[in-house]
Amino acid sequence: MRQRFKAEYLIALAGSVLIIYLLFTGPFRGVADNGDFLRMMNTIGLNYLDAAESYADRFFSFSHSGFAYDDLFRGFYPSSQILVVLVPRLIAGLVHGSYFDIRILAAVYGLLLLAATWLIVKVGAKASYVTGLLLGAAVLFVFYDIGYLAYFNSLFGEPVSMVFMLLTFALGLRLVSQERPTPRSLVLFFVAVLFLVCSKIQNAPVGLAFALIFLRLRMLNGTGNWRKLALTLAVSTALVSVIMYAAAPKELKHINLYQTVFFGILNESPDVRGDLRDLGLPERLEVLAGTNYFQGDTAIKQDDPSLIPDFYDRVSHKDVLFFYLKHPVRLLDNMKYAAENSMSIRPYYLGSYEKSEGKQPGAVAGIYSGWSELKNKHLPHSLGFLAIFYLVYYAGVLYQYFRSKETAGRIAGELMMLLGLIGLFSFLVPILGDGRADIGKHLFLFNVSFDMMAVAMFGWAVHKLVLVLKQ
Repeated sequence: MRQRFKAEYLIALAGSVLIIYLLFTGPFRGVADNGDFLRMMNTIGLNYLDAAESYADRFFSFSHSGFAYDDLFRGFYPSSQILVVLVPRLIAGLVHGSYFDIRILAAVYGLLLLAATWLIVKVGAKASYVTGLLLGAAVLFVFYDIGYLAYFNSLFGEPVSMVFMLLTFALGLRLVSQERPTPRSLVLFFVAVLFLVCSKIQNAPVGLAFALIFLRLRMLNGTGNWRKLALTLAVSTALVSVIMYAAAPKELKHINLYQTVFFGILNESPDVRGDLRDLGLPERLEVLAGTNYFQGDTAIKQDDPSLIPDFYDRVSHKDVLFFYLKHPVRLLDNMKYAAENSMSIRPYYLGSYEKSEGKQPGAVAGIYSGWSELKNKHLPHSLGFLAIFYLVYYAGVLYQYFRSKETAGRIAGELMMLLGLIGLFSFLVPILGDGRADIGKHLFLFNVSFDMMAVAMFGWAVHKLVLVLKQ
């Protein structure tokens, strides 16, 4: 059985069936645009297929499978998503010239997810065949949930973060499990890290932590010019992270600052004027407390020229960080708010179906949604639950870490610690960088980290149980 039907092939086959069934058969299932599509559309040369459709039909209520071709680089949004989307868009333009079918992009994401799944199960199966199979089943239940897969039929950046998060850790764990890792394995890990770090500007600082992992990888007994290559990739990862963050469009920084201050710090503040003084901002801005950047009824327009000297040039995210350090209770309040919105994989306010399917506006696909519904409806939405979850996870990781005597085992433990740290980082960044605006959607990478931690704990428990039963 083991020789003829390896666990990684069985799970990959099952994953292929799920992807084909959920994304390529039956009614089209995607995620409706909330306005974010335009950043990528302007970059890769796409436009809305029906120029005359209403606002309600274009945004929020219905998803779209078809997009019109347009000129490339009418705008530019720095993201590794460009490479993932541009290649199928250019190929499709040659063979499918009338319009771009988003399912071509979904197929690319599907192949990347299958590659990550195959690698994860292959690493797990080294412990035992049963461990590999059950770990794979958990991956299929969690990461093939329609809440995740529906994003593949969209132009959101979330699927890039998800598939490369999985690939990064799968390739990293595979690398440290090899007796003599090769430069090729190291470069593949580096490429996955770059796509993850550059998928969204908010992910850029994560690269600094991975740079430290590359420095640790120098300690392994790899082939070729291993140590020199690992050092080069460590420096490269750190540089790319800094450049990615610095390349953020000025307009996007303004939006984030506005959201962070007025829809975050000052939202429901007990002392708006006092908070403005602490931030070094004029009291006249108190009329904007509780507003967001996209409102049309604010007392002072978000792009009013007077806000440049009075706000945008006077405050930064560093000031926001210091404000929260001086007011930890306020940070805790926003963390509680984030926790209340932290268990939703997908935005339930965005419809899944095309209008032609005849569904109600905003209808959300419920097929194969066991994990997303379990999280959204049954897991506790509280900071206390998240704290307990993290304590249990790190207790297990540290237990394994200190038991390991080999360098490779220690680095594997450090990778798993980094997974949790990415989750913590992804939980705090929306609070510090975007206030309470659409915070559930901005916690997407946190959800991916949480789910990977949950699957890892399940796989570890299965492995230990198998060892006990063999005795």
